[in-house]
Amino acid sequence: MAVTLTERAADHISRYLQKRGKGIGLRLGVRTTGCSGMAYKLEYVDEPASEDSVFEFHGVKVFVDPKSMPYLSGTQLDYAREGLNEGFRFSNPNEKATCGCGESFTV
Repeated sequence: MAVTLTERAADHISRYLQKRGKGIGLRLGVRTTGCSGMAYKLEYVDEPASEDSVFEFHGVKVFVDPKSMPYLSGTQLDYAREGLNEGFRFSNPNEKATCGCGESFTV
């Protein structure tokens, strides 16, 4: 199953890559941390790894490493602005619970 981007998320990533002056997309992964065990990690990609799964939506590429893919399969990445707060929002069907601070999740 794929990882998807909303149009808002793709627009934000595209603008940032242009402002940055380099990069070919966004890497989405997970790392072990936090109260619940896992947290999302995002980084801009200048060169893909050969083992990455690559998805493209609205002209933006998303790279996912093979270890993160089972935890991220079916995830939709959105970008939202609410009052003074803005940032990426994850809709992950694999999440079973999140911690109270919202920084980590468990599957």
